[in-house]
Amino acid sequence: MTETALLGVRHHGPGSALAVGAALAQFRPDIVLIEGPPEADALLPLAASKEMTPPVALLAHVVEQPSRAAFWPYAAFSPEWVALRHALDGGVPVRFVDLPAAHMLALATSDDEGEKDERGEKEKHEQGRQGEQRANPAPHLDPIGELARAAGQEDAERWWDDVVEHTHPAGAGGSTDANPDAADALAPFRALADAMGELRTGVPVTPGDARREAYMRKQIRAAAKAGHARIAVVCGAWHVPALAPKVSTSAADNALLRGLPKLKVELTWVPWTHRRLSQATGYGAGIASPGWYQHLFEANGRQVVERWLTKVAVLLREEDHAVSSAHVIEAVRLAETLAAMRGRPLAGLAETVDAVRAVLCDGSDVPLRLIEDRLVVGDALGEVPEGAPAVPLQRDLTRLQRELRLRPEARVRSLDLDLRRELDAARSRLFHRLTLLGIDWAVPARSQVRSTGTFRESWELSWEPELAVKVAEVGVWGTTVEAAASARASARALEAGRLGEVTALAESCLLAALPEALPVVLRCLADRAALDSDVEHLADALPALVRSLRYGDVRATGAGLLSELATSLAVRICVGLPAAATSLEPAAAAALADRIAATHSAIGLLATTLASTRTETQPAEPGAERTGPDVLEQWVACLRSLVRRELAAGVVRGRATRLLLDDGRLAEDETARLLGLVLTPGVPPAEGAAWVDGFLAGGGMLLVHDQRLLALLDAWIAAIPADVFPDVLPLLRRTFSRLESGVRRSVGELVRDGMSGRDRPTDAPLGFAAGFDAERAAPALATVQLILGTGETK
Repeated sequence: MTETALLGVRHHGPGSALAVGAALAQFRPDIVLIEGPPEADALLPLAASKEMTPPVALLAHVVEQPSRAAFWPYAAFSPEWVALRHALDGGVPVRFVDLPAAHMLALATSDDEGEKDERGEKEKHEQGRQGEQRANPAPHLDPIGELARAAGQEDAERWWDDVVEHTHPAGAGGSTDANPDAADALAPFRALADAMGELRTGVPVTPGDARREAYMRKQIRAAAKAGHARIAVVCGAWHVPALAPKVSTSAADNALLRGLPKLKVELTWVPWTHRRLSQATGYGAGIASPGWYQHLFEANGRQVVERWLTKVAVLLREEDHAVSSAHVIEAVRLAETLAAMRGRPLAGLAETVDAVRAVLCDGSDVPLRLIEDRLVVGDALGEVPEGAPAVPLQRDLTRLQRELRLRPEARVRSLDLDLRRELDAARSRLFHRLTLLGIDWAVPARSQVRSTGTFRESWELSWEPELAVKVAEVGVWGTTVEAAASARASARALEAGRLGEVTALAESCLLAALPEALPVVLRCLADRAALDSDVEHLADALPALVRSLRYGDVRATGAGLLSELATSLAVRICVGLPAAATSLEPAAAAALADRIAATHSAIGLLATTLASTRTETQPAEPGAERTGPDVLEQWVACLRSLVRRELAAGVVRGRATRLLLDDGRLAEDETARLLGLVLTPGVPPAEGAAWVDGFLAGGGMLLVHDQRLLALLDAWIAAIPADVFPDVLPLLRRTFSRLESGVRRSVGELVRDGMSGRDRPTDAPLGFAAGFDAERAAPALATVQLILGTGETK
């Protein structure tokens, strides 16, 4: 005789997990069958390793297409994990009995293709298919919600927590006060099976469930045929009625499973996170509070509320919130009182949150967000043994993480790197290589350390379980991170359609120190640059190319060809820019003005770099010492040409004027003359406003210090005709809204007070008063004297 115990559970439920443990201890099976992909049977012994720490997940992916993958996650409080560890610790055979992942992934693919084919059918066929769907609707039944409504409860999650998760089964190692009638650990599972049987009555079974349940029945029969007398099956509660004896015949199940599509798949264990358990990934619908469920499982019915609120108090203290033992005691009392008033057997998460808000957080929700993130959800990240199967690229990445002391963590962690240190430089190379591969474990961030040098980088690190799939997907490019990044960069350079894309790749190759890929990328860059005559493309490519020239100082990376390419691009921009700035619509003109500003910075950096490296890296050649300055002078001449070019867009001429003024290459008197010309009545107000927009894009502090320019601008605005002013106002508003609030306030005060309120001699500097005001300067002088130590002491 074969006895089968069908243990229906809710995935990731701590109450279900404790109940499964108690039921298995009472039933003592000689084989345990668990819902899961049978291809993973060979990986089950790894779960007994001391290096295996949940949460973890089984990852199945198609060999030829790793991006097509599926996860089966397990936490410490997952019933399937408890059953698995019970069997492994007791030396009991254990198997996975769900439909193989090879079939599941193939069926999912065929379903997707079928949907695409259906969208391409004729309209009458589509209407007929939709009519058939309406006649035979797919079930969307929420079993827990239906059971809760049958019990007279509207909140399904709260009802399930009260009935299952907050109860303590007999034989689980603790008190049975919460459930005194649970002398038989199998009784709750029989009751749940009866309830699910009633719910499934009259509900059509989906094709997917029908195939899965047929395969599970087949595996139960195989276990009985193998001579096992006591079989325990752990699966989702919804499937239990379909696994009962005599539900279907072996011939019917075989017919249902015959001819299923199949793909070649590989499986392994990967780390998972509590944060991912809170989302609908893998099987199961996800849980909102994995950290709370972990606590329920670990507390095992013993002082659940007291221990939880102690954890909350510890977290708040670490964040410098004043929390005493009296606060914790009062919060426990309040949570228990709320549970009693609400008719709950135990204070749940809602009661503890209300108590924490009222007692520990003084009614504020701000600390609650921290508690929800760190404790209710949690940032636990599992670990898997080194012996778990993995693609070669994953093994190399794991080795590098270990060597560089970069432990993967689920929490977002900031990391500031000093590239002058070999360890940080190696870390930077790894991050940039992973970025090239699309593995976003580390993303650039704004540095918290103030520095003007190029030797600092800041990154934010956060390991997401889905990155394991990405690693497997890009494993086709190479067996090591460096080789894969080199191959991927070379392929992207050959496929790139724009010059800027290739330039960005060249910069990335230098950042990532990929000497094998750099020649290929530079060759593509030279070819694209020679053929591309679009000034916008050239301007987009130059800044990244010039930045790359600076990396040799810090990263010990050669950049010989980059200098020649950057100089060539700069010269071609200088030649083609004046013509490209003519007859542009406003949006295109504004975009070109921004490119001109970026190009101005890039050419200035290029000239400085060429001038500083010409004698250190290359033998001097006739005229070579003039390469850097010549490029800069050509660019200055180009800007002067734009300033004088009447057909150029106003915003472009204004931006060119401001760049020359900031560099000291345009006199203040000449700047005032140009502003006066463009703001004369003969110039359309819209064109004048565009010129001002480009001129002030570098910041409005100039108007504070040069009151003559401000006076010209003020007079022009006041003279704009009333019928034209509504058309000019949006552009003026946009221009001045870009200025910092302090600058806008200063300009407004100057205009309000009258800029000619104090007479200024002709030889006085622009923006300064006519004479020295000793009273106003006294506080500043006293501070300077104090700093220098020359002031009088009392």
